[in-house]
Amino acid sequence: MAHAIEFQNVTKRFRGSSRNAVDSINFTAEEGEFITILGSSGCGKTTLLKMINRLYEPDAGKIILFGEDIASLDPVKLRRRIGYVIQQIGLFPHITVGGNIAMVPALLKWEKEKIESRIDQLLTMAGLAPEEYKNRYPAQLSGGQQQRVGLARALAADPKIMLLDEPFGAIDSITRARLQQELLTLHQDMKKTFLFVTHDIEEAFTLGTRVIIMNEGHILQFDTPEQIILHPADEFVASLVESARAKERFWEKFK
Repeated sequence: MAHAIEFQNVTKRFRGSSRNAVDSINFTAEEGEFITILGSSGCGKTTLLKMINRLYEPDAGKIILFGEDIASLDPVKLRRRIGYVIQQIGLFPHITVGGNIAMVPALLKWEKEKIESRIDQLLTMAGLAPEEYKNRYPAQLSGGQQQRVGLARALAADPKIMLLDEPFGAIDSITRARLQQELLTLHQDMKKTFLFVTHDIEEAFTLGTRVIIMNEGHILQFDTPEQIILHPADEFVASLVESARAKERFWEKFK
């Protein structure tokens, strides 16, 4: 069976930069995995994600999705096959919640009844009663509710791959923890391949079945959270693990 996602010696450098944003990266993601991508700002994690849906084009190497080289695919059609969620959410403010969710199915020319059924199904799954939220506008929702709608919109056309770029970064910590658990449950139920970018080590280790740790355009380690904690690949990874342990020791003082 083909891998869900495969990077083969992928490199990307932006004009005017003195180094590669992503430097000769190789990795594979299997269907149904939840992979988190962890690293500090500027390490290349968002660039890696955006090359999968061809918002950025690699300068070298190949990206393979389910056995197909994405360079041979129409980029617009490719994006309609991939769910994409970002921190800013990007809901259209002048369109209702239901209209936002319906956008890709409408572009794919689904029948109206099928679209309406899908909207109701996804809002229910997101914990937002369709009769209450479908005809609201984004400004009438809380930040957490908007993020749920953004996730529902990304899932609307039933993509096999979901790309999530720090989707909970602008949300308060209580709502963020709740959304993390909801996303884990959703992934377990749907068995899709998730790639989730974060700079928060606790979030990366809580969500990821495997974790990619990046620094300066390179993958330093790609393994399960347990193996990374027990066997960090180098000093940089060890320092990340230690930073998480330091937080834990701080809270231990107050037990």
